Amino acid sequence: MSLKAIVLAAGQGTRMKSTLPKVLHEIAGRPLVLWILDAVADAGADDIAVVVGHGADKVADLLPDGVRPVLQAEQLGTGHAAAVGISALDLDDSDDILVVPGDTPLIRGEALAALAADHREASRAATLLTTDLDDPTGYGRIQRNANGDVVGIIEDKDADPSQLAITEINAGMYAFAAGSLRAALDRVEPHNAQGEYYLTDVVALLVQDGLPLGAVPADPVEVSGVNSLDQLAAADRVMRRRINLGWMRDGVWMLDPERVYIDADVVLSEGVRLYPNVYLEGATSVAAGAEIGPDVRLTDCKVGEEARIQYAVAEDCEVGARANVGPYARLRGGTVIGPEAKAGTFVEMKKTSLGARSKVPHLSYMGDATIGEDTNVGAGAITANWDGFEKHETKIGDNAFVGTDTVLVAPVEVGDEGWTGAGSVITKDVPPGDLAVERSAQREVRDYAARRKRRAAEKRDQE
Repeated sequence: MSLKAIVLAAGQGTRMKSTLPKVLHEIAGRPLVLWILDAVADAGADDIAVVVGHGADKVADLLPDGVRPVLQAEQLGTGHAAAVGISALDLDDSDDILVVPGDTPLIRGEALAALAADHREASRAATLLTTDLDDPTGYGRIQRNANGDVVGIIEDKDADPSQLAITEINAGMYAFAAGSLRAALDRVEPHNAQGEYYLTDVVALLVQDGLPLGAVPADPVEVSGVNSLDQLAAADRVMRRRINLGWMRDGVWMLDPERVYIDADVVLSEGVRLYPNVYLEGATSVAAGAEIGPDVRLTDCKVGEEARIQYAVAEDCEVGARANVGPYARLRGGTVIGPEAKAGTFVEMKKTSLGARSKVPHLSYMGDATIGEDTNVGAGAITANWDGFEKHETKIGDNAFVGTDTVLVAPVEVGDEGWTGAGSVITKDVPPGDLAVERSAQREVRDYAARRKRRAAEKRDQE
């Protein structure tokens, strides 16, 4: 006897107004279907099938190893989808099966585990997850007899006025005895307004057969589905609050948690400090004592201990321990900021390595560059790394000094302790310890301002 699971993820989600399959829309940086798969796995399911349909290849490609995609070529309702899912599982009639929708990302593994445990302990044919809503519009209503036993589920579109008044709704999540589910699915008929095979009709058939049913109450927030972009945003807010609360309990300080956005796969260490308008995305990790924000977006970045980043955007980068980035800096893919180094105000870097304790303090662009340790790059310096056809590299050694407004025309190298004069355009390598200066000779034009004024006055008189 084991616990299996079927995740229903074949729907198009027309209310999303998107070409992307509904279950691939994201909250907190993770697609909806992966959230539900995590919950199912946490509940103890050891064999999981995902029923795919709309965008089947895209959904299947995203599934983790060991999860089986199974195609529902024609979407004929939830009952049909469950039957398709069963065909992909290695089932024994003594097994239990969780059947859950792929668009309910807020359900926790604990809730599904409680559903499965209650179902198994009571030896039922089926156990439903239900909840009460002030406005149950759109949801199937739970029908009970005078004794309070579950005797059926009526879909919203098929309900009469008295049934529409019921506030207890079907959350669309079930635990079934495998043998009972398989037998009932063979008997389901499309007797409804949509001509579809409803999974909810299985419940009515089990009641007719006199088999025991039950219901487990759930938090209405956890069972809320995502059918539109406004519901997607609402689910995202809930999930991000959960994530932020979890990190604060683990020792991460946040000045205003409502203005900090942390994706599901981000890793933070105790003692991290996050200021408002911080976005930590993808596989970003931040080490102990680092301060991030305000106004920072990091995607797939690694930040070292006690680093400081403010008013900056970075993707696929590494910032070393006690390094300083910003304000108003951009670090592009492949950039590595060494320990105690600085990429300062209005600095942009792309595929550049900045050595330990080196500084690019302000108003500079460093692209395709390797910069050694203890080097200073003056304001306005740039690497001219693109010749119109190819990118070229710039190398700057240790203890070098690049003067203000230097243009380093790659490929070019400045040796250890090399210097460039301010305003120079460097096209040749600078040997270690040398100073390279490239400027036109300065000349002065005497009385230039007075002559300009006279010419302007003469032009006005002629007009």
